[in-house]
Amino acid sequence: MKKSLLLLISAAFVLAACNAPKASDESASPADKVLLRDFNPTVVNNIPVTQVDKAKFPIIDMHSHDYVESAADIEQWCKNMDEVGVLNTAIMHCSWIGRPFEEVVELYAPYKDRFRFWCCFDYSDMSEEGIQKACQLLERYHNELGAVGVGELGDKGEGDTYARPKEGKDIHIDDARIQPLIRKAGELKMPISIHIAEPYWMYLPMDETNDGLVNAVTWHVDTTNCYGYWKLMETFENAVRENPGTLFIACHYLNMSHDWPHLGALLDKYPNMYVDISARVAESAHTPRATREFLIKYQDRVLFGTDNGYELQMYRNIFRVLESNDEHFYIPEYGYHWALSGFNLPDEVLKKIYHDNAERILNEYK
Repeated sequence: MKKSLLLLISAAFVLAACNAPKASDESASPADKVLLRDFNPTVVNNIPVTQVDKAKFPIIDMHSHDYVESAADIEQWCKNMDEVGVLNTAIMHCSWIGRPFEEVVELYAPYKDRFRFWCCFDYSDMSEEGIQKACQLLERYHNELGAVGVGELGDKGEGDTYARPKEGKDIHIDDARIQPLIRKAGELKMPISIHIAEPYWMYLPMDETNDGLVNAVTWHVDTTNCYGYWKLMETFENAVRENPGTLFIACHYLNMSHDWPHLGALLDKYPNMYVDISARVAESAHTPRATREFLIKYQDRVLFGTDNGYELQMYRNIFRVLESNDEHFYIPEYGYHWALSGFNLPDEVLKKIYHDNAERILNEYK
């Protein structure tokens, strides 16, 4: 009997040993195996979900690009614009997308009532004589080819790398050599649309303290050999301050949606400065109350823009954020791990952002 008891006890110990967690798995849980880049939550809250198929008011899209391959694509774009309520769209010209400016104008010519064209500065010759020729080219683009503005200029630290036909590497917006071009744009009543820097967390350490880490890893800016965030903001402010006769549109909320008070202070200081909201829905909709307050306060200085192609759902994602009171929803294609919420903007504010501000600028700057 003692032998049988010993065998039973031994068996129990063996069974327990087999079922016991291994040392390495002792504190493991399913969450430990989830990579942050794979985070794709399903909302379980029983809360309103609003589908805004068409904008509440007619829209002038002040920021898009030459995304098409053919006239058939343009025709489809126009149909999509009709379906969602966009009257016309700005085609920004830059080196990383599209074709030479003359070809853009030619391709879109049959649909010219639906699109407005923005050209680049030409940095091919940075001598005084070369800049004068660039001013003459800008004038020709305006008078003969219908360019209504300049842009999208783009400086993420290395200079205006969006320019055509040659990149403006090491040429920043406050560079003394291009001030004649900026003044000429003002004389021609051509607003300058410029992409300065990237969202602030793209410059922060890529570690566990970075709030926007998932997206920041993809768009991280290495400032080892180029301007950093605040130096770029300094160049922008220099240009706006020194050129009061030229209107500047800071794309993407000037990439300053993390600091509405600072952005508001710049708008207060410089009447020749506007911002567009293009491609920054995710960056602004995770702080909906602060963003709403900003948009209401500066409702006369904000322009609608998309900057993300021409698919129907792209437009509708933006409408949902601007118009609805929805909360805690995700738009996976934006690449962030945080939930978004709608701004539920008042009608008078929506109308200005969607249409009236852009119409005023374009009419005043014809």
